[in-house]
Formats: sequence, C-alpha cells, structure tokens
Amino acid sequence: MPVEYLTYAALGDRLNISPAAARSLARRLLLPRSLSDDGKALVSIDLAEVRHTPHPPSHRQAGNIALLAAQIEALQAENARLEASAAGHRADYERERERADRLIGELLHAAAETTAAKAAMARLEGELAALRAGTRTVAPTDSQGPRRLGSLAATLVEADRKAAARG
Repeated sequence: MPVEYLTYAALGDRLNISPAAARSLARRLLLPRSLSDDGKALVSIDLAEVRHTPHPPSHRQAGNIALLAAQIEALQAENARLEASAAGHRADYERERERADRLIGELLHAAAETTAAKAAMARLEGELAALRAGTRTVAPTDSQGPRRLGSLAATLVEADRKAAARG
C-alpha cells in the first residue's frame, strides 16, 4: 500500500480514534513526522501496515466522573471532620500547656519556700543549740537567757503561723 501523509486529525478519522490518540499511536510506532506548509504535523504512514483496532468509546468516563466527584466530596467531608478534631486537640493542648506552666510556677515557688524554710530551720536550730548551751552555763541571775528563749519562741510561733497560712 502507498505511504500517506496525514495530520493527526485525519489519521484519527481514518482509524476511528481521537486526534490525541492518533498522536500517541504515531509516537508509539515511531512514525516519521514532518511539518506542513500551514504548520501542522504530518505523519508518514502506510495504513496497511498499521494494525490498530480502536476500542469502542466507553461511557465509563461519565460514571467515573460521578464516582470521583462523590469521592472528592467524601474526602472533603473527612477533611473538615479531621480539621475540627485537630482544632479540639489543639485547644486541649493549649489548656494543658497553660496548666503545666502554672504548675511549674507553683513548684518553683514551693521550692523557694522550702529552701527558705530550711534556712530558717537551720538558723533556729543554731539559736536553740546556743540557748541550750547558754542556759546550762548562764547563772540564774543573768537576764539574757530568758529573753533569748522568749525571742526564739516568738520566732517559732511566727514561722508556724506563716506556714499554716500558706498551706
């Protein structure tokens, strides 16, 4: 059979396929191409050598489009549900973070109070030890012993009241 020069549209008409399918077929078969005077691609083809049986046009595309549209809608609904869930989780995260920050502040404050209480306790124990050592050596006529003991008792009562007020 003779070799013909056809555009993709003419080749598609001859083979009962679309011009895009004709172009794809020409590429697959590695058919020689050239340009016509009007700028269109011409394919050099011997139709007797080409054994192409076109598939009948299917109506699957319309069904596929409807199916894909339904899937897109379902995915968009799922996306909206997940975004709402993520917003709820984000709110929980922020609330827990604020709570943790408050607790850290309270813990640091309690640690500072504990350190201050330990220092006061050490100071008071030192004073008590000094008073005990001093009361054994102080003569009954010395007026410093009872005054120191009264001051220590007042300091202990004041520290106890502060601790009760905090707790």
